[in-house]
Amino acid sequence: MTSEEEDYYYSDHDSPEGNPLSLQFVDSTVEPCSIQVITKESLLEAQREDLCQVMDMLMLKERHARTLLIHHRWNVERLSTELVEKGRDRLFSEAGVTIEERKKHALPWSYSRSLVTCNICFEEVSPNAVTTMDCGHCFCNDCWTENFIVQINDGQSKHIRCMEHKCNAICDEAVVRNLVSAKHPDIAERFDRHLLESYIVDNNKVKWCPSVPHCGNAIRVKGDSYCEVECTCGLQFCFNCLSEAHSPCTCQMWKFWGQKCQDESETVNWITVNTKPCPTCHKIVEKNGGCNLVVCTCLQSFCWLCGAATGISHTWTTIDNHSCVRFGEDITEKAECAKRDLHRYTHCYNRFNAHKDSLKLESNLKETIQNSISILESKEPGLRDHSWAMNGLYRLFRSRRILSYSYPFALYMFGNNIFKNEMTKKELVLKQNLFEDLQQQLEVNVERLSNLLEQPFDQFLTHKVLELRLQSINLATLVNELCKKMYECIENDLLGTLPRMVQIAPYKPKGVQRASGLSVSWDSDPSSMSTEACNS
Repeated sequence: MTSEEEDYYYSDHDSPEGNPLSLQFVDSTVEPCSIQVITKESLLEAQREDLCQVMDMLMLKERHARTLLIHHRWNVERLSTELVEKGRDRLFSEAGVTIEERKKHALPWSYSRSLVTCNICFEEVSPNAVTTMDCGHCFCNDCWTENFIVQINDGQSKHIRCMEHKCNAICDEAVVRNLVSAKHPDIAERFDRHLLESYIVDNNKVKWCPSVPHCGNAIRVKGDSYCEVECTCGLQFCFNCLSEAHSPCTCQMWKFWGQKCQDESETVNWITVNTKPCPTCHKIVEKNGGCNLVVCTCLQSFCWLCGAATGISHTWTTIDNHSCVRFGEDITEKAECAKRDLHRYTHCYNRFNAHKDSLKLESNLKETIQNSISILESKEPGLRDHSWAMNGLYRLFRSRRILSYSYPFALYMFGNNIFKNEMTKKELVLKQNLFEDLQQQLEVNVERLSNLLEQPFDQFLTHKVLELRLQSINLATLVNELCKKMYECIENDLLGTLPRMVQIAPYKPKGVQRASGLSVSWDSDPSSMSTEACNS
């Protein structure tokens, strides 16, 4: 598919000042979206999909399937793997699932004709006032209820266990709900809410959208969690670390970059490189001339070379034990390292911001290009397809964003910070040259595409517009290929050769993937789901 044949859509609610521009293609041939947004209304439906899958796989009741999934943090694949590795009995035992028939257990209470004695409170109660769990242990309803309330208040709603000593069985959630709601409906409601929200809290494939103020949505990803997603509220973010979409930076790199831009580390570096403390008052002094005899505001003179105060033994005519001529390797190396790090950071920071600023300014081209297209279509209605202009613009947005984030990546990839002990100096130089060559090619062609799209093509003659159209299509295709090559270089030649596994969100030519909605086909009562409903 060429750039001319590709159709994008642009999210007007996105702003370069806040979220990265939303760049997407509209393509009816794509596979169903593997990223889904879960709202408050569809949360139960999302949970039921996994529940029904486990219920059908193991022929279990709902409560047992839920216990297994909560124990395995709602990871169906992991549950299936452990089923094969450990077997059914061990799998159930570790999760606290008991599905034996109650009649096989001897009743652990003493009883007379009409009353039974609870082994917890030792009160005699009616047989109708006791409850037996799947594990066979039976106590009076009052003791069960108080125990359930204590566990719920202690935050153990997802793992309410039997009261019997050394019994690991998880209690029937329907029994818990019924007994607690009879005395404390609010606590029972909290119990149901915790069971429902465990699908998001415990599930590493589902995370809340980090929007502020919170939109109320969660995002579910099927597949690798190292990806960038767009919520229906318009926010684009990294699913792995929940910060803004930052590919091709790794999550660790982006965290360090944010901290570095916010703290005073570079101010300290600048002070180290360009100033020295007065040996008397310890104020920071910057040299403004060529002479190495510096005078502080406190009138103390000192030597800029070694930092020692001038006096009886250290003057410009008599120098006793003067250390200026002696090379302090550790001090010099520290200063040179600070200067090198400062220059590298300044280089990357300036270019990161330059491309960000360009992205903001280029966002204004959208309206200009749409107006130009309208003018051309009014001159020649239906004669030409001018989608090349908008497609080129969205390719420009996407590649400009990637280019800006490539500079924080370069800072930490080649700055001997994160991977200092994982590459030799020779390997570092070779990899840096390879990456910077690709980065330079991308930068050159992005600027060419930007300059081309700024042309007032609505004022051009037809042959000039056709020439511009061909150039735009070719440039957009070339820029896309360069972005792809940069990602392949990072994944294979740079990060892929490291001893430890380091991942980035993969390149998406069609932009950050927007989450699709999850349809709601059930009612919102957690207690309404049944095995028959799932199987149907």
